[in-house]
Amino acid sequence: MASAEAVSDIAIETRQVNLWYGTFQALFDVDLQIPRGRITSMIGPSGCGKTTFLRSVNRINERLGYVRTTGSIEVLGYDIYAPDVELVQVRKRIGMVFQRPNPLPLSIRDNVVFGYRVHSGRRKIPQTELDELVESALRQVLLWDTVKDRLDRQATELSLEEQQKLCIARLLPVKPAVLLMDEPCSALDPKGTEAVEELIWQLRGDYTILIVTHNMAQARRASEECIFMLLGKVVEHAPTDEIFVTPRNQETADYIEGRYG
Repeated sequence: MASAEAVSDIAIETRQVNLWYGTFQALFDVDLQIPRGRITSMIGPSGCGKTTFLRSVNRINERLGYVRTTGSIEVLGYDIYAPDVELVQVRKRIGMVFQRPNPLPLSIRDNVVFGYRVHSGRRKIPQTELDELVESALRQVLLWDTVKDRLDRQATELSLEEQQKLCIARLLPVKPAVLLMDEPCSALDPKGTEAVEELIWQLRGDYTILIVTHNMAQARRASEECIFMLLGKVVEHAPTDEIFVTPRNQETADYIEGRYG
């Protein structure tokens, strides 16, 4: 029998998702269908629920004991909040990139294979296999030629741009299907931002990428679809060019034109 992954063009589907931090409701009836293999950006003013939604998609919000979520979130056809779902498997299939690069205090090489070692379940992995994984992941994030001669150096010695690329590379050996990125360029200078945006564009197709950003220019440059959120609700979801050129909703137009937020 074919798996849900094989037959659906939808990577992430949410139905009536509501979320509370204690008594404060942060998400209201979020219904979305995010296409597989494309880059989707989420925009909206601070506090509108973008990051909360992003963290709901890999259940990272559950680290806070006072969070309650209702509704369903399916990733590649599987309900990630189902009682029998293992959280480790959710995190394996859904990678997360944070606002500020967070390389482990290890070598560049060990950063890349860290997650693979954890998820493989094997005590000993052949060095040739690890070497191949390191090269493949670093090539995918356009970092191999820069660091191939210093793989044993501390990852924290890299520039911020290089650290962010490394954090993305660290996810790839475990073969995630979805990459969630929360303001991935906010700590970078314009040159670093351009480099990471180029990387994100090259990764599309192989991965479904969902990016939260406050940068309107970045959303327009680096995404194919765009979601506008306001006060915990989805106001509009459309192709990026349509959102920015001919938005259907007045609130969307007001935000894009800088009238608030």
